[in-house]
Amino acid sequence: MAGLEDIASHLGLGFGVALTPANLLYCLLGALLGTLIGVLPGLGPATTIAMLLPVTFHLSPVGGLIMLAGIYYGAQYGGSITSILVNIPGESSSVVTCLDGHAMTRQGRSGSALATAALGSFVAGCAATLLVALFAPPLTDLVQLFGAAEYFALMALGLVAAVVLAQGSVLKALLMILLGLMLGFVGTDVNSGAHRLTFGLEPLADGIGFIPLAMGVFGIAEIATHLERASGGGGLAAAITRLWPTRDDLRRAWPAVLRGTGVGALLGVLPGGGAILGSFAAYTLEKRLAKEPARFGNGAIEGVAAPESANNAAAQTSFIPLLTLGIPSNGVMALMVGAMMIHGITPGPTVIDQQPELFWGIIASMWVANLMLVVINLPLVGIWARLTRVPYRFLFPAVLLFCAIGAYSYAHSVFDILLTMVFGLMGYVLLKLRCEPAPLLLAFVLGPMMEEHLRRALLIGRGDPTVFVTRPLSAAILALAAALLVVTVLPAIRGLRQTAFREE
Repeated sequence: MAGLEDIASHLGLGFGVALTPANLLYCLLGALLGTLIGVLPGLGPATTIAMLLPVTFHLSPVGGLIMLAGIYYGAQYGGSITSILVNIPGESSSVVTCLDGHAMTRQGRSGSALATAALGSFVAGCAATLLVALFAPPLTDLVQLFGAAEYFALMALGLVAAVVLAQGSVLKALLMILLGLMLGFVGTDVNSGAHRLTFGLEPLADGIGFIPLAMGVFGIAEIATHLERASGGGGLAAAITRLWPTRDDLRRAWPAVLRGTGVGALLGVLPGGGAILGSFAAYTLEKRLAKEPARFGNGAIEGVAAPESANNAAAQTSFIPLLTLGIPSNGVMALMVGAMMIHGITPGPTVIDQQPELFWGIIASMWVANLMLVVINLPLVGIWARLTRVPYRFLFPAVLLFCAIGAYSYAHSVFDILLTMVFGLMGYVLLKLRCEPAPLLLAFVLGPMMEEHLRRALLIGRGDPTVFVTRPLSAAILALAAALLVVTVLPAIRGLRQTAFREE
């Protein structure tokens, strides 16, 4: 009970921070922006957080992170609106919601689908936040036992997770990780003072800024790709019926909400999991458990409740590895690491002891944001639906201008604007080659941290590389990383071998 009493007192501290007028305003702004971003196809939470990072320079660390986290939660809510009304997933984790959500709209049940998505998301978000509050502190205490070798092993596991995170070719994911590591090593070596990979360019002596890279590969590249695909928005929004599920819908939905919450919460914690995987896994589970699987795809309420609950639960629990280990589990969490580092905060287990107001304030703000999202989403559904008709040709110039202003405001350097444009072009080419930018960004963030712990471990071990396998915890983490890599790579190798040796 002492543990529960401690958590209760810590949550009291967190709510004291989250409920201040300024932080409530930042939470509301984040929730509104996130919902707007989720509604507009082509603009995801990663893109928006990358563009708004410069805005957080002028905010307190707690307020800035609360606003960015609110954008992430809000995007999960907003993505369901266009999925249900106009069959366009505003956010990638809402793709599976289109299957039954839009079918319900065609049947005149759009209100029931929207309310189920909002209420299921609220329940899942609250439950997952409770899990974060319960399990994050014990994990942090465990990590206090880690040394340099264990941290290096964790970073290696994080890079392997980046391979798992990527969809498609494993080889492309590995190449993206190598590219991210190379970009992370650009700058001045802290030990020798020598310049690395700067190619004689003096502005690169301090390294590549996180903001130009993030805004380039996420902001400019993503919007340019969507501009190429379409010239307009999503078309007319469907008429919205009464905003409340029937008794039969509620009876069918609540078990799906609970199962989706469990699946999403688990996959959100795992490196490489997250909202996208959680929503698909929850939908698949519901379809397999259903007595009438043929209902799915034809307006089954479980097909809305489960994935929407899962993606919101995963969005909350993905903060656990970030706050406890300092390891981002997906691209958005990598951006959150960048935001923390910009404010001089070292992500990891020291945050809960050195800055408890920040740690518990963010956790308490999760409950506040989920309540805000339910309150603001249902009354504003009609407005969000009309925004789906905004043409991409109007969005693109505004995003481009905002990226340029943000890149310049960080260090007041025109060179950073040029870097942003270069990375935007690079990101566009990578997307055309079907290479995902998320592993690149994860490697860019983890690479320098990994190098630092590698050097520390070798210094402590007097240059003996076996220090990583003679320490039990480090050896176990490296073995897990190796096993995960083998499991991920073997199917790709087997497929290549079958292609090479198949009989004509």
